[in-house]
Amino acid sequence: MNILMVLTSHDQLGDTGKKTGFWLEEFAAPYYVFKDAGAKITLASPKGGQPPLDPSSDTEDAQTDDTRRFKSDEAAQQQLANTAKLSTITDDGFDAIFYPGGHGPLWDLAEDGDSRTLIESFAASDRPIGAVCHAPAVFRDPSNADGSPLVSGKKVTGFTNTEEEAVGLTDVVPFLVEDMLIENGGEYRKGDDWASFVVVDGKLVTGQNPASSAEAARKLLELL
Repeated sequence: MNILMVLTSHDQLGDTGKKTGFWLEEFAAPYYVFKDAGAKITLASPKGGQPPLDPSSDTEDAQTDDTRRFKSDEAAQQQLANTAKLSTITDDGFDAIFYPGGHGPLWDLAEDGDSRTLIESFAASDRPIGAVCHAPAVFRDPSNADGSPLVSGKKVTGFTNTEEEAVGLTDVVPFLVEDMLIENGGEYRKGDDWASFVVVDGKLVTGQNPASSAEAARKLLELL
């Protein structure tokens, strides 16, 4: 079982002068769900190499068993430091694709043509696609074969407007995940803020926030 995980390469939080990137738990939790299930994991990002880590996800209060495991796992750290360049990746040989969040994807992966092509290929061949927290931003541009937005008519979730408000970034982000999914015709669902909430519709798996990361990865595996 081969799973492709796609991370952001974007590290600027709008024009705040602060750093962003991927959210550590949203990478580490799914990574170990897949790894412990025996999957072969390939990591990619638009620029390749080491993806930027959102410093807010690296604070003591943001740590989980999975992030602590990652911090003592040199092989995983090496793999993360050497992500493949997304433009060199085709969908060939992969059984599923998964996008960890963090605010970074709102800027780069949401607009990335290579990512869009991959998502459309996985959807057309009915292979599982997963994204958690801010990563459903990657569904902004991909379309179905008939030209309709990929999420149109599908049950989806993603970081809520109220969660974005709670972290004070409503006016910083280029768009709000919840609003975009609704505008694209998605049947947006949400649970309580910060609690695990995952939606599965066909082969599309979306998680609402960092707490949903492991569950989203498990649901993706169930589809394989």
